[in-house]
Amino acid sequence: MQPCVLAAAVSLCFGAFSAPALAQSNTGALASQTLAQVVITGARFDSDPAMLPIGATVINAEQIRRAGVSDVNAVLRKVGGVYGRQSLDGSPDFSLDLRGFGNNSSQNMVVLLDGVRMSENELINPVLSSVAIDTIERIEITRGGSSVLYGEGATGGIINIVTKRAVAKEHHASVFTEVGKFGLREARAAGSMAWDGFAMDGSVGTQQTDNYRDNNEFKLFNATLGAQWFDKDGRVGFRADHSSQDSRFPGALNEAEFNANPRRSKTPNDFGSLDTNRVTGFVTRRFSGLELAAELSHRERTSRATYVSSFGTYATKFTGEQTQFSPRVRQLKEFGGMLNELVGGVDLAHWHRLATDPYSQTNATQRSKALYLRDELRFDQAHDGRVALGVRRELFDKTASSPATGPAYAVNQALNAWELQGSYAPLPLLNVYAKTGQSYRVANADENGYPKDFGVPLQPQVSHDLELGAAYGNAQAKLTGRLFRHNLHNEIFYDPTLPFGGANTNLDPTRRQGLELEAVARIAADWNVHASYQHVKASFTEGANSGKDMVLVPKNVLSARLSWSPAGGHSADVGMQWVDSQRFGGDFSNTCGATMPSFAVFDARYARKFGQWEVALTGLNLGDKHYYSEAFSCKGGIYPSDGRQFKVSARYDF
Repeated sequence: MQPCVLAAAVSLCFGAFSAPALAQSNTGALASQTLAQVVITGARFDSDPAMLPIGATVINAEQIRRAGVSDVNAVLRKVGGVYGRQSLDGSPDFSLDLRGFGNNSSQNMVVLLDGVRMSENELINPVLSSVAIDTIERIEITRGGSSVLYGEGATGGIINIVTKRAVAKEHHASVFTEVGKFGLREARAAGSMAWDGFAMDGSVGTQQTDNYRDNNEFKLFNATLGAQWFDKDGRVGFRADHSSQDSRFPGALNEAEFNANPRRSKTPNDFGSLDTNRVTGFVTRRFSGLELAAELSHRERTSRATYVSSFGTYATKFTGEQTQFSPRVRQLKEFGGMLNELVGGVDLAHWHRLATDPYSQTNATQRSKALYLRDELRFDQAHDGRVALGVRRELFDKTASSPATGPAYAVNQALNAWELQGSYAPLPLLNVYAKTGQSYRVANADENGYPKDFGVPLQPQVSHDLELGAAYGNAQAKLTGRLFRHNLHNEIFYDPTLPFGGANTNLDPTRRQGLELEAVARIAADWNVHASYQHVKASFTEGANSGKDMVLVPKNVLSARLSWSPAGGHSADVGMQWVDSQRFGGDFSNTCGATMPSFAVFDARYARKFGQWEVALTGLNLGDKHYYSEAFSCKGGIYPSDGRQFKVSARYDF
């Protein structure tokens, strides 16, 4: 077997350019201090203020700007408290993990852009770097099982990125430039203009960096264009996005190599590229007590990778496309002092990919169709008493074939999801809630391409979800806590202990359970603090590894940020994240004799405004900590995290 084929099978050549085989809180209180109103998309519609999603976290545009980040992934990690592991390809698209799903975290959460799925039927992180940061109005995080509204892969939760909407007769534009250590150079421009019933917006951006490690150069170009027609009863429009990335891959190190020089490259000649084009049309309309909405989206993507070793050169190319159509309807009705929201919809998707390498050419397709219905009743206005019930039925048709070997597999699968939620405020400052339900995930094309039993597709994964939460406080200070548990059957995972170097399989029953805490407070007139803590116990509950820890899941993650924003144009932001030790990837039996070390990193930003200009200095990993968050074998397969970096930026708004 060629070395990089084997590497792909054990995730050592894993990245956005290869097809490897392995598989809350409510911070609206803080948001309300900077924005007059935050409209949250609840049941896939803009929420009535009385029907905001239970337990959602919202990050608004002002918080994004104050943190001084250049990409969505960094916003989620720095501001949203979402744990992320270093990317393997030099891109800013870290592997985000809601609720401790380790290697498969990206396959157990759904990322959406304006309600359209960015998560797809392959082993690749959602390419959040393709979303222009200056176009974002807010980001919504809903933790826990969400398959009723969002379908397969939503056990860990959903992240919905919402772009800015037009306001009649308003216009705005900005330019941004930044330089920094490791050869960082970035420039962005964005603008929007709205008339009485028509608006247009666009953005363009470029970034280039050598990154921390040798042979890890990364280049990015983004462009977006949008237009919409709007009135008091709705809107219709389109958005087109293009993104191109070029990366060089430094490869993995063992522990001795990491300790000697974490910046070195083991694969000085490996490189790849990723090009994405997406067009989305959307419409919303209100009439006769109903609200209709729909999105039609088409995405095309081409990824290439070249790996060079003493065995020769191995090149891959993947070309794929996906089309989604999601019509839905809502009735929001008040009767007898109660408010009822009834939502129903259909999700249709078609995905196709052609994979080409020197040894095979594989066609893979997935078609899915789903029907869902959800009803939420606010039965007690005085105490914000609410109860919601939802159901979903989704059908999947998956095929794969090769000209050389013929059909690889063909399978039809049907999955059901349900949820029951309720919340109540027994005291003016106290709200308690509970959620229970069933969520699911199906194996993607990469996982079914390397199954335990060749030619036999993996079984769907099903999770029984439970969450209990409480929030106490107001706009000045709020503390939110959640207890959660996910019991999983047939969890889809890559098992390196299986014969012939490992394979994808359905695991024995597993569980994720733990505690999440989040606190926001205005501790003085100009000072705000935001802290989050997550404790996760991820383990097998049956089988040969019963009681053993799952891999690449830190038991504890603590994040905290302190912000200072006095009058006079000054602002400062200091952050910290501490990550507990975790099992090396592949250490299913917990017999490695060592764990990945815990680490703490600090960052800070100071900005000063001069009229329409803002100049800022940002520092990352201020202590220059040598650490890693990705390691796929016992004391090996290590991908070092970035060292200390300083950046200087300037922004002009007009």
